[in-house]
Amino acid sequence: MTRLRRYDEQDGASPELDTEDPAVIADALATIGARFERWPLRAVATDASDADVLATYAPEIDRLRAEGGYQSVDIVRMRPDHPDRAALRTKFLDEHRHSEDEVRFFVEGEGLFTLHEGGKVHALLCTAGDLISVPAGMRHWFDMGPAPRFAAIRLFINSDGWVAQMTGDDIASHFPRHEPVAA
Repeated sequence: MTRLRRYDEQDGASPELDTEDPAVIADALATIGARFERWPLRAVATDASDADVLATYAPEIDRLRAEGGYQSVDIVRMRPDHPDRAALRTKFLDEHRHSEDEVRFFVEGEGLFTLHEGGKVHALLCTAGDLISVPAGMRHWFDMGPAPRFAAIRLFINSDGWVAQMTGDDIASHFPRHEPVAA
C-alpha cells in the first residue's frame, strides 16, 4: 500500500507524518512542488510488451505529455533475479537531482522515492497505480530494495533520458531503506 512518511531532515527515526491516505499524500507533496496521483489500474498481462503497456495507459500518458512537454516515454522493469540488481540499487541510493522532472508511474510492484526539500524528508512508498513527479532540481533518492520487483512508465523531456547530478550529501544513509512487502 502506498505510504508517505515525512521526517525532519535531522531525524530519520521519528516521522512527523505517516499516512496511507492518497489525498493527504498529494497535498503534502504539493507543498514542496512534487506531484502525486493515483491512476486506475488496468488489466495488463505480466508478459505484456512495453508497447502493450504504453498503449494501455495512452490516455494518461498523452495528458502528461501535453501538460509537461515530455518527448519520450519508456518502461523500466526490475525483477529479483536481475543480474545487475545490486549495482543498480546502489546507483540510485545516494542523494541526487536531475535537470528535468523525474516522472514515474508504477504499473506493478513498488519502490521508495525519498524527496529532500525545505528541511524535510518525504519518503513515499510507491505501489501499482501511483504516479510521482519529482521536480527538476529537487534533491532525492530511490530505493528499489534488495529484491526489486516493479514495472514503471517513465517520461522524459530530454531524449537522452535520466542523468543524475550527485549532491555528495550522505543524508540518504540516515533514513530508512526500502524493505519490500513481497521480497
